[in-house]
Amino acid sequence: MARTALTRWAPLGRNLVTRDPLVRFMEDFFNGEATQELSNRAWSPAVDIRETDDSYLVHAELPGLTKDDIQITLENNILKLTGERRFEKDVNEEQFHRIERAYGTFTRAFSMPSRVDGDKVKANFKDGVLTITVPKLEEAKPRKIDIA
Repeated sequence: MARTALTRWAPLGRNLVTRDPLVRFMEDFFNGEATQELSNRAWSPAVDIRETDDSYLVHAELPGLTKDDIQITLENNILKLTGERRFEKDVNEEQFHRIERAYGTFTRAFSMPSRVDGDKVKANFKDGVLTITVPKLEEAKPRKIDIA
């Protein structure tokens, strides 16, 4: 007696053999179907923002980029990071077995408090991490008040 595979109705037009969805996901992932979706997605670098007594520090992870690939602007208290991670020009995409890193342009924008000194913003790029220091204006810094 020949066994026939059980199928389930798929309203999106894809009949799948009935089996555990996790098993199906893992098979698709390791057979490369999920990889294509990952490589085609837009990317956005991870960013941490913290406040000190004197300034706001912005740390952005930008692996594979150089300082020439990144633009930073501060306008109307909006700090904007823009850049592009380019796919290697001299390599043919068919030569790859797997592409998981995302490529393309990105833009991140953050509202800064109104009491920052835009003229003294500094940026440093080291080991794929961009650090932007946005100093506070003197009147925005906390001061200790002596009691008379």
